[in-house]
Amino acid sequence: MKRIVLTFGFIAGAFFALVVTITMMMHDHVGSTFGYVFGYTTMVLAFLMVYFGIRSYRDNVAGGVISYWRGFAVGISITLIASACYVASWEIVYREFAPDFYDKYAASTVARARASGAPQAVIDKKTKDAEQMVEWSRNPLINVAMTFIEPFPVGLLFTLASAGILRRRKRALGTPATVAGAIPSAGR
Repeated sequence: MKRIVLTFGFIAGAFFALVVTITMMMHDHVGSTFGYVFGYTTMVLAFLMVYFGIRSYRDNVAGGVISYWRGFAVGISITLIASACYVASWEIVYREFAPDFYDKYAASTVARARASGAPQAVIDKKTKDAEQMVEWSRNPLINVAMTFIEPFPVGLLFTLASAGILRRRKRALGTPATVAGAIPSAGR
């Protein structure tokens, strides 16, 4: 299990590192809406490794049989590794190449609220929230936690779904295979 978890976890993590690096290089040139869509789309692509990792474990290690909970254990392990890689790459890229990211993000959030014609109370709330986010980002532990909760829920959903989809129970002796396309032999 360890080899499969590490392989698929680090494949997803390498994909995350590449995407974080590219995104941060372009963060001044893309809008936040595009950033969200691009970010979560790439998370879905990266977390496909959860599905493929569970399937690889089932087919290559477990003899074609896997329980839901064993599949969940494989999937959540891959998710944790990939999410840790996401956090590590974000921390490196953010600290080294875009230390003003949160300040710019906060300013753009407030500017969007003003441009939308929002009431002053809403703008004040956005300003206060943006200032709080900038303050939190300066604390490395809080920043790591905030960064971790971006990809982890997506990976958790993939883990829950993949473990259910790929679950395969042992066949009872004397029963035909339940593989798609297999035709049970009559009278044998």
